[in-house]
Amino acid sequence: MAQVCLISELSNKANKEGKQGTNPEQLFAMGYAACFDSAMNHVAPTLNLKPTNSSTSVAVGIGQKPDGAFGLDLDITITVEGLSEAEAKTLIQKAHEVCPYSNATRGNIDVRLHVKVVNSFDL
Repeated sequence: MAQVCLISELSNKANKEGKQGTNPEQLFAMGYAACFDSAMNHVAPTLNLKPTNSSTSVAVGIGQKPDGAFGLDLDITITVEGLSEAEAKTLIQKAHEVCPYSNATRGNIDVRLHVKVVNSFDL
Protein backbone atom coordinates (compact mmCIF):
# COMPACT_ATOMS: atom_id res chain seq x y z
CA MET A 1 0.00 0.00 0.00
CA ALA A 2 1.36 3.40 -0.95
CA GLN A 3 1.59 6.20 1.55
CA VAL A 4 1.19 9.78 0.43
CA CYS A 5 1.95 12.89 2.45
CA LEU A 6 0.56 16.19 1.25
CA ILE A 7 1.52 19.40 2.97
CA SER A 8 -0.49 22.39 1.88
CA GLU A 9 -1.84 25.60 3.33
CA LEU A 10 -5.62 25.40 3.41
CA SER A 11 -7.38 28.61 2.54
CA ASN A 12 -10.33 30.05 0.72
CA LYS A 13 -8.51 33.36 0.36
CA ALA A 14 -5.13 34.47 -0.90
CA ASN A 15 -2.40 34.38 1.76
CA LYS A 16 -0.15 37.31 2.67
CA GLU A 17 2.07 36.66 -0.37
CA GLY A 18 -1.00 36.78 -2.61
CA LYS A 19 -0.95 33.04 -3.29
CA GLN A 20 -4.13 31.01 -3.09
CA GLY A 21 -3.95 28.11 -0.65
CA THR A 22 -5.46 24.73 -1.40
CA ASN A 23 -9.12 24.61 -0.45
CA PRO A 24 -11.05 21.55 0.78
CA GLU A 25 -12.93 21.22 -2.50
CA GLN A 26 -9.66 20.87 -4.42
CA LEU A 27 -8.48 18.16 -2.04
CA PHE A 28 -11.80 16.33 -2.42
CA ALA A 29 -11.52 16.56 -6.22
CA MET A 30 -7.96 15.23 -6.16
CA GLY A 31 -8.91 12.27 -3.98
CA TYR A 32 -12.00 11.46 -6.04
CA ALA A 33 -10.10 11.62 -9.34
CA ALA A 34 -7.34 9.31 -8.08
CA CYS A 35 -9.85 6.88 -6.60
CA PHE A 36 -12.01 6.83 -9.75
CA ASP A 37 -8.99 6.19 -11.96
CA SER A 38 -7.99 3.30 -9.68
CA ALA A 39 -11.53 1.91 -9.88
CA MET A 40 -11.31 1.95 -13.69
CA ASN A 41 -8.00 0.09 -13.57
CA HIS A 42 -9.57 -2.45 -11.21
CA VAL A 43 -12.66 -3.19 -13.32
CA ALA A 44 -11.11 -3.02 -16.81
CA PRO A 45 -9.75 -6.61 -16.72
CA THR A 46 -13.11 -7.95 -15.51
CA LEU A 47 -14.65 -6.48 -18.67
CA ASN A 48 -11.80 -7.73 -20.89
CA LEU A 49 -10.90 -4.12 -21.68
CA LYS A 50 -7.40 -2.74 -22.00
CA PRO A 51 -7.39 1.04 -22.24
CA THR A 52 -4.02 2.32 -23.41
CA ASN A 53 -4.17 5.41 -21.22
CA SER A 54 -6.66 7.37 -19.15
CA SER A 55 -6.99 10.64 -17.31
CA THR A 56 -9.62 11.58 -14.74
CA SER A 57 -10.40 15.11 -13.59
CA VAL A 58 -13.04 16.26 -11.14
CA ALA A 59 -14.53 19.75 -10.93
CA VAL A 60 -16.29 20.50 -7.65
CA GLY A 61 -19.04 23.07 -7.35
CA ILE A 62 -20.34 24.32 -4.02
CA GLY A 63 -23.51 26.23 -3.36
CA GLN A 64 -26.49 26.71 -1.13
CA LYS A 65 -29.33 24.21 -1.38
CA PRO A 66 -33.02 25.21 -1.10
CA ASP A 67 -33.06 24.20 2.58
CA GLY A 68 -30.22 26.66 3.33
CA ALA A 69 -27.52 24.02 3.80
CA PHE A 70 -24.48 24.01 1.55
CA GLY A 71 -23.84 21.16 -0.86
CA LEU A 72 -21.47 19.97 -3.53
CA ASP A 73 -21.94 18.91 -7.12
CA LEU A 74 -19.38 17.23 -9.32
CA ASP A 75 -18.40 16.96 -12.95
CA ILE A 76 -16.08 14.01 -13.55
CA THR A 77 -14.35 14.03 -16.94
CA ILE A 78 -12.66 10.81 -17.96
CA THR A 79 -10.48 10.78 -21.05
CA VAL A 80 -9.73 7.30 -22.38
CA GLU A 81 -7.40 6.12 -25.12
CA GLY A 82 -7.56 2.74 -26.82
CA LEU A 83 -11.27 1.95 -26.43
CA SER A 84 -14.40 2.57 -28.44
CA GLU A 85 -16.90 5.04 -27.03
CA ALA A 86 -19.26 2.19 -26.06
CA GLU A 87 -16.44 0.34 -24.28
CA ALA A 88 -15.36 3.51 -22.49
CA LYS A 89 -18.91 4.22 -21.30
CA THR A 90 -19.27 0.65 -20.01
CA LEU A 91 -15.94 0.87 -18.19
CA ILE A 92 -16.78 4.22 -16.62
CA GLN A 93 -20.24 3.15 -15.49
CA LYS A 94 -18.81 0.01 -13.85
CA ALA A 95 -16.03 2.05 -12.21
CA HIS A 96 -18.67 4.45 -10.88
CA GLU A 97 -20.46 1.47 -9.30
CA VAL A 98 -17.37 0.28 -7.38
CA CYS A 99 -15.47 3.52 -6.65
CA PRO A 100 -15.46 4.19 -2.88
CA TYR A 101 -15.94 7.95 -3.42
CA SER A 102 -18.89 7.29 -5.73
CA ASN A 103 -20.41 4.94 -3.18
CA ALA A 104 -19.88 7.43 -0.35
CA THR A 105 -21.54 10.30 -2.23
CA ARG A 106 -24.28 8.43 -4.11
CA GLY A 107 -27.70 9.96 -3.40
CA ASN A 108 -26.20 12.95 -1.61
CA ILE A 109 -24.18 14.77 -4.28
CA ASP A 110 -25.07 15.33 -7.93
CA VAL A 111 -22.36 13.62 -10.00
CA ARG A 112 -22.18 14.04 -13.77
CA LEU A 113 -19.90 11.73 -15.76
CA HIS A 114 -18.35 12.97 -19.01
CA VAL A 115 -16.51 10.61 -21.35
CA LYS A 116 -13.91 11.61 -23.93
CA VAL A 117 -12.39 8.99 -26.20
CA VAL A 118 -9.14 10.01 -27.88
CA ASN A 119 -6.77 8.36 -30.34
CA SER A 120 -3.71 9.55 -28.45
CA PHE A 121 -2.84 11.72 -25.48
CA ASP A 122 -0.96 14.95 -26.07
CA LEU A 123 1.62 15.05 -23.31
